[in-house]
Amino acid sequence: MSENNGFNAEQQTFLQGFALGSDVARKVRGLPVISGSGGPAGETLTLGAPAPAPAAGELPRDPMSVHAEAQDRQVAAGGKLVAEEKAKRAKPPRDMWDEMQARADAGEFPKGTDVFLTKFYGMFYVAPAQDSYMCRLRFPGGAIKSWQLRGLAEMADSFAGGYADATTRANLQLREIGAGDCINVLTGLRDLGIINYGAGGDNIRNVTASPLSGIDPTELIETLPLARDMHYYLINHRELYGLPRKFNIAFDGGGSISALEDTNDIGFTAVRAAGPDLPEGVYFQLTLGGITGHKDFARPTGVLLEPQECVEVAAAIVRVFIKNGDRTNRNKARLKYVLDDWGFDKFIEEVEADLGRPLRKAPLDVCQPRSSDDRQGHIGVHAQSQEGLNYVGVAFPVGRMTSDQMRGLAKISDRYGDGDIRLTVWQNLLIANIPDADVDAVKAEIEAIGLDHDANSIRAGLISCTGSAGCKYAAAPTKANSLTIADYVEQRLELDVPVNIHLTGCHHSCAQHYIGDIGLIAANVENPDDPDGDTVEGYHMFVGGGYGERRGIGRELFNGLPFSQVPARVATLLQAYLDNRQSPEEAFVEFTRRVEVEELRELCLTAPALA
Repeated sequence: MSENNGFNAEQQTFLQGFALGSDVARKVRGLPVISGSGGPAGETLTLGAPAPAPAAGELPRDPMSVHAEAQDRQVAAGGKLVAEEKAKRAKPPRDMWDEMQARADAGEFPKGTDVFLTKFYGMFYVAPAQDSYMCRLRFPGGAIKSWQLRGLAEMADSFAGGYADATTRANLQLREIGAGDCINVLTGLRDLGIINYGAGGDNIRNVTASPLSGIDPTELIETLPLARDMHYYLINHRELYGLPRKFNIAFDGGGSISALEDTNDIGFTAVRAAGPDLPEGVYFQLTLGGITGHKDFARPTGVLLEPQECVEVAAAIVRVFIKNGDRTNRNKARLKYVLDDWGFDKFIEEVEADLGRPLRKAPLDVCQPRSSDDRQGHIGVHAQSQEGLNYVGVAFPVGRMTSDQMRGLAKISDRYGDGDIRLTVWQNLLIANIPDADVDAVKAEIEAIGLDHDANSIRAGLISCTGSAGCKYAAAPTKANSLTIADYVEQRLELDVPVNIHLTGCHHSCAQHYIGDIGLIAANVENPDDPDGDTVEGYHMFVGGGYGERRGIGRELFNGLPFSQVPARVATLLQAYLDNRQSPEEAFVEFTRRVEVEELRELCLTAPALA
């Protein structure tokens, strides 16, 4: 493979043309041009000042050398590289295409560290849970077109399990992909305009944004253009791959559906601000270090950015992380731990040094508080900022839709909208630009394909990872367990407020259990019917988690519950809330934070049985 960032000449030309078209579109809309496109075919797209030209007779510096230099420094300091770092050094993942093609031709799955390296292509060999690949996609900002969804439905039928799973990064996954179809899926994605390189492994995950960007009556600023700019910047800068560990970036426009940016390594939060030396306007507040699986949220840095600065600053942050992230301990290899060691001031100084300029700082009190989000804004019919148009939020059973449902949703979007579909971090999607006169028809057609547009409070806030049905790390079948809980609760009580229930299968916390109103993490627990026998599937239960203005890490309520007891405990906890809240306006999270854990536990254990 050539050195042109992993793309051939035709692909380079396409990307250059796409970026140039993006610049033209931004100029027409009065937005700053920040892609820096327009160079000759094969030239890397860059932001800011170009790299200095090599001296006469000197070979150009390999941009990937920064990773080897970081590894060498840590080894010289007495550290020992983890297996993943050795694997990346021995075999650059971008150079594996021929090897992957040969494996596909032979009908073989990867072995050893090749399992890890193949994740750089978004391909996860998930044995022993399934003897197959899972393919993670990339949709910057969660935006997808109807024709892409229709094409994915065909691919799911031809090469995968006939369905797709929505994820908590406004993304999709295809599962049950055979060994011989790895390349068929990857080339099929390219044919659909979906570039998923870096969707797995030690890379920057799908860049998320507010799902209502451009159509939200309450938003401060559009974020989808920035997510796309960030996405294409990453694609064209190969040195931003192979980080010490995975990395998340999100843009929140201050509207009615949160992007959960405070759970990301880098969060950009739109705020309205003004101060003595700060012209009034909309800025992005820079927050860093979110990783709720490690019980931490992104925290404000005191830096305020104009929109056109965000991508450049994000790239500088990633470069500082590349140089200084831990490559000797996978448990400490996230940005949070660099910040814990250095403090925010030192880290921002290093970012400024990388940029070659200072960043704008302002006290937090110059920023107006973000307005509260609509916790059920991702479900049902809602008016857009465009008069006479609406978006419809569709609920999936724990994030899964069949290929027929995918085709049905694409057809609905084409017939009544304009093909504009948005994935959300709540494992569902929105169909945009539906005229008032067509809302009832859209609702009927959604119901006709077996989906719901008006989910109750339980299903609207039910989040689940893949679980043991498709992940080797998970200790329980979380998706099936989620549906069991929902069925049990719905048959016994009715909520009049939204409640989020998050089920995650292991310590990786893909379903972000710590930020749920009720969070459940799977574990092998003692069998109450046979204390001396084998363990059974179970969960630890947490309550009172939240994000944004309700930010908080859930507190453990029960440890080691067999799953047979979990649905009843969830139901009695919710009934205790309905019976003991101070008023109908007291949210579930406020109730569980007001009442001590011991009292909550007692309420659950003494509440009337909901048989």
